[in-house]
Amino acid sequence: MTKRIKIAFLSPKGPLYRHRGGIFRKALRPSPLTFSTLASLIPEDIPADVTVYDEGVQDVDPDQIDADLAGITVITGNAARCYEFAAKFRARGIPVVMGGPHPTLAPDDAQPHADAIVTGYAEETWPELLRDFMSGSMKPRYVMDPDFSFARMKHIPFPKREVMAKKGYRTLNTFEATRGCLHDCEFCVVPHAWGKKPYLKPIDHVLADIRQMKAKKLLFYDLNIIASRDHAADLFRALAPLNVKWYGLVTALIGRDTELLELAARSGCKGLLVGFETVSKAALADMHKRFNDPRLYVDFVKDLQSLGIAINGCFAFGSDSDTVEAFDEVRDFVLEHRIELPRFAILTPFPGTKLHHRLAADNRILHKDWSQYDGQHVVFQPKNMTPEELLAGHRRVWEEIYSYKSILHRISGKKVNFFLMLAANLAYRYYAHRLHTFYNCNAGMP
Repeated sequence: MTKRIKIAFLSPKGPLYRHRGGIFRKALRPSPLTFSTLASLIPEDIPADVTVYDEGVQDVDPDQIDADLAGITVITGNAARCYEFAAKFRARGIPVVMGGPHPTLAPDDAQPHADAIVTGYAEETWPELLRDFMSGSMKPRYVMDPDFSFARMKHIPFPKREVMAKKGYRTLNTFEATRGCLHDCEFCVVPHAWGKKPYLKPIDHVLADIRQMKAKKLLFYDLNIIASRDHAADLFRALAPLNVKWYGLVTALIGRDTELLELAARSGCKGLLVGFETVSKAALADMHKRFNDPRLYVDFVKDLQSLGIAINGCFAFGSDSDTVEAFDEVRDFVLEHRIELPRFAILTPFPGTKLHHRLAADNRILHKDWSQYDGQHVVFQPKNMTPEELLAGHRRVWEEIYSYKSILHRISGKKVNFFLMLAANLAYRYYAHRLHTFYNCNAGMP
């Protein structure tokens, strides 16, 4: 009889997202899909007990975890903490597998800290790794086949959401219809980690998952749900009869497609995260995000708001065209056009990206303390301001935008859910005025 194994999945967190603190405190955190998906991919002939340890919703002590195999998902900003956890497991003789964006972008950095790493998506490599583990022949590295697609999978299982702590998350109704993106933004990890193509799930499968969860309010984790225009249009048409309310992520290109935007609204879309990045055309060119056009932002925002779709607008400071004036320009845009839920980041050269390669070649990377690669520290030398000016301007915008006066100005009298937006804004305010608590926000060398 095959031995039953105990698999521990771990998601270590930095200070912002850790249990009992930060912007996304327990009551607002939706369930991730990573571990429930991995649990669903365990081959049926490998009996396994799965336990998930997410520092976002619980305290985690790796020394108290009993497991035969530890799987850790790693993003760059949490890499140091993940390596700390891994060392404790390995000291006790428990093999460690690492996957996620950081091992995919910087495999040679992660490899010494794990018995095996998985790069790219794991639909095919994770079952292979488990079979090798059971036979005592686990390899040090498993790499996604570049020709992988959902279409070639014989069976796409539904995520096993029962492995997630139901009381720990605001909702388990998180889904995905696509992965990846067509674009090649210089700062973005997606094209460099997984390539410039969307991976499309069959729409019937997505709908079946929604139905079996009996979900009426749902969140799509797709990095760009309109990466395939035709797939998105078909998805929106299929969602409309379900009478659901959903939230997701898109590029601003949806604003140029009136039919697609109206389909999204009719399908139940109530909020979209949009990467505006900046209101400067020159800065967008720096980022290789020329498909964004600041001249079209105003009408785009009006169209979304007229359809009752709340905007989670993302902006980044620190491009080579940015000067100290950029902070006020973005702040004024957000206030004038009443962006319901803006968020701000400092441009970050994540390893493996074109931005990192370019800045490293120019000797502008200040350090590689991964714990500061979180979008809220300055880890490179800006071109037109000092690191201290970049950090101070960024913090000032957070505080000014999330004053009580600004919050009420931006969300009052809208078609969006006022109380939901108020709760989200107050959560962001909590973070915006406590950057010094969540981060050791010193510019330059740590």
